[in-house]
Amino acid sequence: MNEKKEYGWKLQEIILVAMLCIVFGVVYLAGVYLASFFSTLLTPAGLAPLANEIVFGVWFMASTLAAYILQKPGAAIVAEVLAALIEVLLGNMYGPMVIVAGIIQGAGGEIVFAAGGYKKFDRKMVYLASVGCCITSFLWSFVRSGYGKLAVPLLAVMFLIRLVSSLIFSGVVSKAIGDGLARTGLLKGYALGRAHA
Repeated sequence: MNEKKEYGWKLQEIILVAMLCIVFGVVYLAGVYLASFFSTLLTPAGLAPLANEIVFGVWFMASTLAAYILQKPGAAIVAEVLAALIEVLLGNMYGPMVIVAGIIQGAGGEIVFAAGGYKKFDRKMVYLASVGCCITSFLWSFVRSGYGKLAVPLLAVMFLIRLVSSLIFSGVVSKAIGDGLARTGLLKGYALGRAHA
């Protein structure tokens, strides 16, 4: 039996995404300070450029988690942009440019789910969406942060660290959070909760 997909957003889905984004806005801001801490630790060894890469996957979590729970078009990019907006409102030192980064990062995940026709939201798709966020964000780093001026070996190491961070935080952790919430019954009104039922 084929279940008809509903692509319109219900009020409860909008509310859930808003709540997720408030939480992740705080988490994202904490990630900025954690990256600064790592930068301080790594500077004596000349490895400060790696600091952001270690935590970068944290900044994609709203995108993959919201998409995994709602399983609808737009969820990945909307959640990422809203979380970035809240992060800015909370006082992110980088200002409104963070919202642009949110659009680009969320687009990376959205492209992956769109490529699957918004029909697959399994472990593989969540991990691929995390990789998508990683790739679009890294391309943005070339434009915004001047990564093109860095030596190729350093770039390769930075990308690999960001990729691992993305898979861990945005992939493994986000999926685990979604599955954990679904098991409690809190998501029974959402696509993920119905899939777990």
